[in-house]
Amino acid sequence: MEAKILDGNRVAEAMRAEMKAEIARLKKGHDLVPGLAVVLVGDNPASVSYVKGKRKACAEVGIHSIEHKFDANLPEGDLLGLIDRLSADPKVHGILVQLPLPRQIDEQKVLLAIHPDKDIDGFHPVNVGKMVIGEEGYLPCTPHGIQQILLRSGVQVEGRHVVVVGRSNIVGKPIANILLQKKPGANATVTICHTGTKDMAYFTRQADILIVAAGRPNTVTADMVREGVVVVDVGVNRIPDASKKSGFRLVGDVDFEGVKQKAGAITPVPGGVGPMTITMLLHNTVQSAKRHHGIER
Repeated sequence: MEAKILDGNRVAEAMRAEMKAEIARLKKGHDLVPGLAVVLVGDNPASVSYVKGKRKACAEVGIHSIEHKFDANLPEGDLLGLIDRLSADPKVHGILVQLPLPRQIDEQKVLLAIHPDKDIDGFHPVNVGKMVIGEEGYLPCTPHGIQQILLRSGVQVEGRHVVVVGRSNIVGKPIANILLQKKPGANATVTICHTGTKDMAYFTRQADILIVAAGRPNTVTADMVREGVVVVDVGVNRIPDASKKSGFRLVGDVDFEGVKQKAGAITPVPGGVGPMTITMLLHNTVQSAKRHHGIER
């Protein structure tokens, strides 16, 4: 029996419908429209595509999207000045600076310049610290999206053994911290594996829930998982495929065809975790708008 497919598109659509209704209530009851400022420096094709997707998603749910586009030669000081102005603007509830940035701009300096209350990416050290100690803040979008897929797909996390493959600041470390908190949808026992782990398969075979964010195709194969495991594949890798018009196809970090024969449930690539990242960015923007206006619900 093949694994149940954990459909990120379906979960994202449900959450966006909920947000659309909530934003309509905020507009009607509080004359409040959540605002997201997106800053793009340069013309990196992937970044341009991401920004376009965010613009479309904002329009879909009713968030006011403000875009600031600049040439790749923008001085660092000009960008920092803009961030200061956006941080002080009461109509802007979330600030997103699209990465990567050109070489002359220090990315860490820019991320630190964003006010923690408008850091809807959840990357500012203040929000990272709040996540680690379990305080209310903005959770990073991809890890939070993983948690929502599990919750909304009926996967029990509490008391289960979660094994995370990968220790990045964007996915691996935050999802481990989120799922070990003593909170609903968490309270798991968490193990982290990485490039320094000896005999990774020893750990992955113990997982009730296996989250793979290694950045390399076929990092996890069928012999590395046990029967019935829930697998969340965060990877997005382009591999050559002459049968495709583009000349490539997208695959995750897990051997999907092999692992789905043993897993109880698995996310596909594409259509799994990917759609959740922008959805959680919208979610954080709505939450920010409510917090800035003292709205509890």
